[in-house]
Amino acid sequence: MADPSIHPDRPQVPQPSQQRGPVVMRRNQVQQSTSEQRLLDSRGPSDWVHTDPWRVLRIQSEFIEGFGMLAELGAAISVFGSARTKPDDPMYAAAEQFGGKLVGAGFAVITGGGPGVMEAANKGASEAGGVSVGLGIELPFENGLNEWVDIGMNFRYFFTRKTMFVKYAQGFVVMPGGFGTLDEMFEALTLAQTRKVTSFPVVLFGTSYWSGLVDWMRETMLADGKISAADLEMFTITDDVDEAISYILKAGEIADAAAEEAAAAAARDVAEAESPEARERREAHRLGSDGS
Repeated sequence: MADPSIHPDRPQVPQPSQQRGPVVMRRNQVQQSTSEQRLLDSRGPSDWVHTDPWRVLRIQSEFIEGFGMLAELGAAISVFGSARTKPDDPMYAAAEQFGGKLVGAGFAVITGGGPGVMEAANKGASEAGGVSVGLGIELPFENGLNEWVDIGMNFRYFFTRKTMFVKYAQGFVVMPGGFGTLDEMFEALTLAQTRKVTSFPVVLFGTSYWSGLVDWMRETMLADGKISAADLEMFTITDDVDEAISYILKAGEIADAAAEEAAAAAARDVAEAESPEARERREAHRLGSDGS
């Protein structure tokens, strides 16, 4: 039987066909170049590198590189503060002291990798023989990482960089700084308040600098019901480096004890849910194994 789609008077011309990986393209969908040819060909428009799908890949690559770089870092503390702090500022010396003493307490030191407080903390950590990490950001008015960074990466995007600060740190030391410092501080407090992170100690270093802000939080935010009294206990304020490190260590001990208690409670729940017959079989198996 003749194919009704074929007109008897129409000449039969082979239709063009193209295989693109697993996809078959025919007739006017056929392209005149292959995927590999387009990949290797340097000619053509380049606007695609500024489109959102390509940005998503860049963002993904920053997460991958950051996770890979810091996965084996171990316990660490992120230190924040102004890039404008000069070497003759007392806060520069305090940040350098923090870097060294945090290393002495068993921590790596993470900073934004820039000058000022960041440079001082990296210097203290590096000179103490510890791991000094710098997570820089692409800015029009800052160039590269400071010379005391031993492991570093420059990020295009703030949000990927901020993820690294929180994910790989066991706490924050917040020294006098500007908007960027406040941004990091309040993000940590928000994550702790909303229980996105647990037991995340935050130290505000410099009572004369931070007291006004803390007073406003207490007298305005708390008084107006916008935060709770417990929220003001998520951080401490001090002028003493040793006191700050003791606070961080104590928070770690409390977190470890809470984790052990949670594990023990989970084991008790499992044991209580187990049937008597199952417990008898398990105990008999254990005694039999001991006897052998």
